[in-house]
Amino acid sequence: MYFSTKEILVLTLYNILTYFVVFNLKILSLFNSKIKKGVKGRQETFSILKSKIEAKDKTIWFHCASLGEYEQGLPVFEEIRKLFPKYKIILTFFSPSGYEIRKNAPIADIVTYLPIDTKHNAQTFIDLINPELVVFVKYEIWPNYLNILNKRKTKTILISAMFRKNQLFFKPYGRWMLKLLHSYEHIFVQNNTSKTLLEEYGFKNVSVSGDTRFDRVFNQLKIDNTLDFIEEFKGDKLCFVAGSTWPEGEYFISKYINTCNTELLKFIIAPHNIKTKQIEKLRNSISKKVVLYSEKEKKNLNEFDVLIIDTIGLLSKIYSYADIAYVGGALGNTGLHNTLEPAIFGVPIIIGNHFKKFPEAIEMLQNGGLFSVPNQDQFDEILNKLVNQASFRLMSGQSNIEYIKKNQGAVIQIINFLRK
Repeated sequence: MYFSTKEILVLTLYNILTYFVVFNLKILSLFNSKIKKGVKGRQETFSILKSKIEAKDKTIWFHCASLGEYEQGLPVFEEIRKLFPKYKIILTFFSPSGYEIRKNAPIADIVTYLPIDTKHNAQTFIDLINPELVVFVKYEIWPNYLNILNKRKTKTILISAMFRKNQLFFKPYGRWMLKLLHSYEHIFVQNNTSKTLLEEYGFKNVSVSGDTRFDRVFNQLKIDNTLDFIEEFKGDKLCFVAGSTWPEGEYFISKYINTCNTELLKFIIAPHNIKTKQIEKLRNSISKKVVLYSEKEKKNLNEFDVLIIDTIGLLSKIYSYADIAYVGGALGNTGLHNTLEPAIFGVPIIIGNHFKKFPEAIEMLQNGGLFSVPNQDQFDEILNKLVNQASFRLMSGQSNIEYIKKNQGAVIQIINFLRK
């Protein structure tokens, strides 16, 4: 891969800055527990790899920035595992939020943090794992890792990618990063806009596969989603499930709960932040009868109006009990969480009004299965309509199922490429 003198200077500056990042993270880790976990975890990566990989091992490397990218890549990872059953799978995360939740993921033989992208780290890591196939998910562009993989001619693909004109790649000062995309043997993008944009810059190794999350959520229908404690809590009432909530949305929800008729409706709230202080703050904002998931063994759940889920890992199954769903993240600047998880169960969805970077939300809104609200009045209005008009509620939810069915197929396209 050829870089101009100016681009080489930028790469050199990047490499200098990565060492500053390493140093600063060590300082910040003294004051931030999340950063501390990442720093400590990265310090252990090489020793873990040395102890678990032998010279005779054939390996495949999956990399995800965090939990969202892992969930996006998982259906592809599962099929690759079936395709290459004798290979040892290494799964890496950049973020502690991904690693801590999926460090025991059965899809991989080894799960570690990805060391910071210095030349030394990248060379050491790739020498240790010696992968025959590398799969990165969505937005992963690490110059030193990609340069080394390119020089070694390692088969490397990017899946579920999305590109927009305003991204760094397409700015005059970001062209060096655009060139790094040539390190990928193939790039699977989510939409035609991304493909057309890359083709404008001379890329030919691009396919529109769609979003692998559609395959992921469709598979949720194939498993047992039964949760006895939810059945006990819900009884025969309608159920409103609010998933991955943030304080802005919790304010709307708690205000609605405090004034509504709970004879018709039960509420389940699964906050994004499950720290004790935040859970108690949410609980205290609600005047109706509230029970926590952690209290379920000691309580008669059917007697309560509101169930707060103060644990992780259950939300995708809980959505199967929803008649109406709210998905958090779009009222503030945190970013909309996964709307496809409730959609697959035929549930109409309410979100906030900041979602322009989420094409699935835009399309479900256009289809009539998703509703965007900027304020309390509109939240109350659409929720009341969905509660009181069964035909409207069912029709809205059905459009979401049809949308997901129509957009399946990304995984098989990627696997067919790897079979060649």
